[in-house]
Amino acid sequence: MSLIPSSIGDSPVNGSRIRSLPAKLAQAEAWIFDLDNTLYPASCNLFAQVDTRIGAFIADRLGIDGDEAYRLQKHYFRTYGTSLRGLMLHHAVEPRAFLDFVHAIDVTPVRPDPMLDDALARLPGRKVIFTNGSVKHAENVMARLGVARHFDAIFDIVAADYFPKPEPFVYDVMVRRHWIDPRRAVMIEDLPKNLAPAHAMGMTTVLVRTDADWAQDGVDGDHIDHVTDHLARWLDGVSVA
Repeated sequence: MSLIPSSIGDSPVNGSRIRSLPAKLAQAEAWIFDLDNTLYPASCNLFAQVDTRIGAFIADRLGIDGDEAYRLQKHYFRTYGTSLRGLMLHHAVEPRAFLDFVHAIDVTPVRPDPMLDDALARLPGRKVIFTNGSVKHAENVMARLGVARHFDAIFDIVAADYFPKPEPFVYDVMVRRHWIDPRRAVMIEDLPKNLAPAHAMGMTTVLVRTDADWAQDGVDGDHIDHVTDHLARWLDGVSVA
């Protein structure tokens, strides 16, 4: 894999991984966006609120103290990809009650993003949110950003039958449900591991890089075509004038 300085949007550190040339981006019919730490900066740290509420839910539902709840939360996350999956399998937790509770957070750290709004307005093709969160959470975040009008659909953890990315079959369900040709689709994510199934399907992949430790695994993988530190600026470079 060659590292070629990017001519699109911004100049990412260490170059931009370009297996798919800009012409392929221009041919894209669908743009698939992760939500958290992708549409808005990771510095907003919304997940800290979600993380705290997951622990509180587990402690209350299972009648255990905070330390044990935290241990169980992280064990289930590492084992099943989400704490919710473990709670469903081992404790018969009703998933919608869990999602409603953990996503009842303050989204005001996310600021309206006129630059992102403008870039999305000029970006041709359908736009879909693909998130391990809930539809309601996605709607709250997009309303805060001021970009909801650009998206045709939200494929959330409920639509995935509560299986999270990067389970490969979830990607299959998502593209079939929304009539997406992976060869003419672009997927944008902050977690490198979540781009691997998209690349295997033939999608062009874009990593929105963060400095968080949990977002470094696979950052140098060959399954990443483009890298940016600033989504709105990168999209501005590929949007129609």
